Formats: sequence, C-alpha cells, structure tokens
Amino acid sequence: MEKDGVSKSARVLWKLSCFFRKFIVSTLSVGPIPAHVAFIMDGNRRYAKQRNLEEGEGHNAGYLALKFMVYYCLELGIKHVTAYAFSIDNFKRSPEGVQRIMDLMVEKIEEELSQVDNTYSKMGIRIHFSGNLELLSQPTKDAVKRLMAATAKNSKVLLTICFAYTSTNEIVHAIEQTCQEKMADQMELEEPNVVKLADIEKHMYMAVAPDPDIIIRTSGESRLSNFLLWQSANCSLICFSQLWPAISFWHLLWAVLKFQRNYYYFEKKKKQI
Repeated sequence: MEKDGVSKSARVLWKLSCFFRKFIVSTLSVGPIPAHVAFIMDGNRRYAKQRNLEEGEGHNAGYLALKFMVYYCLELGIKHVTAYAFSIDNFKRSPEGVQRIMDLMVEKIEEELSQVDNTYSKMGIRIHFSGNLELLSQPTKDAVKRLMAATAKNSKVLLTICFAYTSTNEIVHAIEQTCQEKMADQMELEEPNVVKLADIEKHMYMAVAPDPDIIIRTSGESRLSNFLLWQSANCSLICFSQLWPAISFWHLLWAVLKFQRNYYYFEKKKKQI
C-alpha cells in the first residue's frame, strides 16, 4: 500500500515537472533560440570517483545525461547539438581505459540501433560522428557508420558526436584536403593558387553544422580544450561547476537565458566581420 502511494506521488510530481518545463519552454520561445549548442562533457570519471563507482559507471551516467540534454534541446527548438565525447589526446591514457571507453561506445551504439525506430526516428534525431575516425578500431568504425546510416533521414535535430577529435587536427585536415583539391583541379580553376576561407571551411569535420551559439562546459573548467576553436569566435562560453552527469534542464535554461540577453550584441559582432 505504501509503495503504491509513493509511486502515485512520484507520477504526480513527474507530471507537474513536465508541465512546468513546457510552460518555461513556451515562455523562452518568445525570444531568440540558439541554433546550435555544444557541450564539453567534463567530469565523468570524477563523478564516479566521488560516488565510489567504477570508472565505466561514470561514463554510463554521462551518456544518460547527454540523452536528456538532447531531449531538452529538442523541446526548446534547438536544431543542432554537438558533444565533445573523446579527444585525440585521450588516446594517451592507459590502453585499458581507452579500450573501456571504446567498448562502452560500441555497446551504447548497439543498444541505440536496437531501438532506433522507437527512439531516434520517432524524435527525428539524426546522429553524425565528427573527427579523425580512422583512428578508431574497425568494430568501432563499423558501429559508428551503421548508427549514422540508421538515422540519416531524421531531420528535427542533428546530434554531432565529436570523437577522436581536436580542433588542431580538424584544421590541419581541412587545409590538407583543400591543397589536394586545388592541385587536382589546377587546370579547371580560375585561381588555382588562391585559398579562400570557404575552401577550407567546407573540408572541416564540423561543416555539417553552423557555428555554435553557446558552448557549455561542466566541472568548473573554463577552457575550450582544443574544441571548436575555429568555429567559436562569436559564441558564449558558459561554465558550470557541476560534473557532466549532474547537468540538468535548469543549466540549459540558464545558458539560453544568457544567450537571449547577449543575442543582439553577438549579432552585431557577426555583421562586422
């Protein structure tokens, strides 16, 4: 009897929470909504350590936090969400730790593929992986490609996972590709020796999305950590002390409110470029 009462109370609280959140979303929608929000997901390992959990449990909690954030972004009408999941520099960690993350990613991809028709297709979420994917093992690459293919037709939200990614690697890759393209098409181009900004940007890993309006970083750090350096000239960097698995709708709400407050300032700056 007591359990029934508790579960009924929990359902009522959940419904009230959803109603309140929808009311806030409708109020926020009166103002400008960011087109692209990016997350530096910092603090999974510390979250696990603080709670005496295994390291992998921290990444599991971080994965769930990302799913909630994507859902909240969808509610707010944010069309592009990017998550910094794994830096190329992370390959310098212990082989066991790196393998644990790779195994977890494949496990989660397989889990999502098994329910892709019920979850991502229903919500209209397309998933894209950006980075130097050649650094991944073949099973991981295969899983990544299958998930991208399975969600390719979805169009409400583009979730970009930056994996095996750094901005410096992205820029070098884009310049190399641009130079190769110029050399291959020398006879056909009017200005074969001229490299324009657009030539480089179309070869960026992040060419799939507009520049971010907001970058949110957790765990109290205020560094970009080699993430979206090229794309972040005119965006807000918002830092929270909470570790990534503890991020909530209210953090995203605060970030969007700050974006709305500074919106016209950043729009003016963009027009001056």
